Amino acid sequence: MTTVSIRNAVKVYSGGVRAVDRVSLEIRSGEFIVLVGPSGCGKSTLLRMIAGLEEFTEGSLRIGEVDATHLPARRRDVAMVFQNYALYPHMDVRRNLSFGLLQRRTHRGLAALLTPAGRAGRRTETAEIEHRVRDAAAMLGLSPLLDRRPSQLSGGQRQRVALGRALVREPSVFLFDEPLSNLDAKLRHEMRAEIRILHRRLRATMVYVTHDQEEAMSLGDRILVMHGGRVMQAGTPAELYREPQNRFVAGFVGSPAMNFAEGILRREGASIRFTRGDASVRVADSRAPTAPASGEAPAIIGVRPEHLSIAPEGYGAIPARVEAVEFLGDRADVLVETPFGRWTMRIASPSAPIEGATMHIAPDADAVHFFRTGAEGERW
Repeated sequence: MTTVSIRNAVKVYSGGVRAVDRVSLEIRSGEFIVLVGPSGCGKSTLLRMIAGLEEFTEGSLRIGEVDATHLPARRRDVAMVFQNYALYPHMDVRRNLSFGLLQRRTHRGLAALLTPAGRAGRRTETAEIEHRVRDAAAMLGLSPLLDRRPSQLSGGQRQRVALGRALVREPSVFLFDEPLSNLDAKLRHEMRAEIRILHRRLRATMVYVTHDQEEAMSLGDRILVMHGGRVMQAGTPAELYREPQNRFVAGFVGSPAMNFAEGILRREGASIRFTRGDASVRVADSRAPTAPASGEAPAIIGVRPEHLSIAPEGYGAIPARVEAVEFLGDRADVLVETPFGRWTMRIASPSAPIEGATMHIAPDADAVHFFRTGAEGERW
């Protein structure tokens, strides 16, 4: 198992485009790290810099004890699984799995074949490659498919072959570049489980890129949320979900997305009130510990859909009109129009109101978030 250390990584393309901006990251041995963010945030560029497919404009990279900043990709002892599988269409599964190892053997030269000892070593190496291929195929359920070509495989099977090709190399670090984005929802769910099981078996260091925050939350030991080439927040899935440090992270992590509204934050004794027009919400002081000691300040409130519930009319309840109801089996997403704007609430299906109904809702006072106004939108 191997650690990865990135210090002040910068990638600037021609024209001054800054794709990665001063990113530092320490990946522990055996850790599963997920880089997540919207398209163009720099996550794939950073992964390619680790792989050696993109050069560092500034900064450094260490893989284990080796300074890999300027090492060519073939010498970094990493294996990459691509979005488009990158399989050889004219080769069967067995050959696709073994090709990288066979090429590595060929590059070491053919001179050894001129001696008996060299030929014996070659046979031993061939047997080792076959052993690795059989083990990887068995682990990924590919044993019955070894004689098929990629065109004869489903999308999920092709992705397993791509995983197996990385696996047989026994690299120090596995890199995944949105490997599930071409699969349908059912296959994505199945392959997420396969990758997680694979990590648990191997305890290998893995770095995974995705734009799908649900995928990131289900896979990562630790997640880096990126935006504009920078790391917005790093932490465990629970930390990102429960305590987002800025509005971007709060809005990106979670599905449906967090509800937001701009208004005024005002301290009232031991509690805090957030108001927008005639509507207001009172919460405990602990939800915004750095709120103004006196007076008021502009702020943004954030409430996750599952932290809203139907409430009786009265103090602190927010009037709402039901615009749409989406049934999702045991739960329902309810879109409501409120004085704070259009919000989504997630409730148990039996409790779902009908479209067009009027009612009152209230947030869980212990689960409200507050953010500052402005470009960064830091948490209060």
